[in-house]
Amino acid sequence: MSRTKLKDIADKIGVSIATVSKVLNGSDEISEATKRKVLHTARLLNYTPNQIALNLKKQQTKKLGVIIPTTAHYFFSQVIEGFIERAEQEGYLVIILQSNEKLSLEKQQVNLLIEQRVDGILISLSNLTNQFVHLQKILSAGIPLVLFDKVEQSIECSKVRIDDFEAAYKAVSYLISKGHQRIAHFRGEFSPKNSTYRFEGYKQALIDNHIEFDTSLVYHCDSNRSYKGGYTNAKKAILEHPNLDAIFSSTDLAAIGIIKCFNELQIKIPDDIAVFGFSNWFMSSAITPALSTVNQPAYEMGITAMEILLNEIKCIKSGNSVIFKDVILPTKLILRDSS
Repeated sequence: MSRTKLKDIADKIGVSIATVSKVLNGSDEISEATKRKVLHTARLLNYTPNQIALNLKKQQTKKLGVIIPTTAHYFFSQVIEGFIERAEQEGYLVIILQSNEKLSLEKQQVNLLIEQRVDGILISLSNLTNQFVHLQKILSAGIPLVLFDKVEQSIECSKVRIDDFEAAYKAVSYLISKGHQRIAHFRGEFSPKNSTYRFEGYKQALIDNHIEFDTSLVYHCDSNRSYKGGYTNAKKAILEHPNLDAIFSSTDLAAIGIIKCFNELQIKIPDDIAVFGFSNWFMSSAITPALSTVNQPAYEMGITAMEILLNEIKCIKSGNSVIFKDVILPTKLILRDSS
């Protein structure tokens, strides 16, 4: 069965297509009698507007693009929940793509979203993203861009993030306040800024508390295998540093690997070694002992980033200038049994 067209309604009651269009678009130019006829006939013929055509006429598709590094992390699932909830309130469809921490795939996905004529794009950069021409391409196309979590400050667009340095500094300072002196750090990849900032926060907390920074206490965990990295590096760290008394991990997943290792080795947490994570995954409160961690407000980040993007879309549509925002969301320490 073919879709009812404006012409079908016009022919049925003997008026022009232009008249039907004006009535359906709420024009006040048409008489009340003609309005009633048009609306009655439209209902009779089960007329529904062609949403694609309407959106193109309004120069919008009601689609938004999201690129995240991975869907495996609980953090990103919570961010996405915030995105979708806020977008649905405005009638937008959210297209979610995963870069798998690959710059090449991230570039392809940006091209795809531009071709799809999305109204706006949100991106958390991959760990390998060290060039940004594809981001400039988005802005050159007139598409609003909001970066979140893993961002690049040199790109002139809005950003939503946390202060990773401050959060790490507070976590390590807390461990020091509990009497810990030999504190290892299980860090993430070297490229992403948030991993680097967490390392720098760890290091500065030691220095400010007159504890010598020891490079041998820093262990690298591959972000995509951080649970395994936490487990294997915990074994290595305890052999290399028998006097180790605490570990600050840049992710909860690595910290859970650490706890599994120490439980198997019958190392008491926190009596022998304290463990502190980062992000506050749902699993952090379910393991034994429950993991102390930094709460990273993922859902709030999703809501906030989407709100900024929607506002920028409205500004562009109305011809107003866009003022970029750099929003830093607060974190807090969640203290549990592991510290």
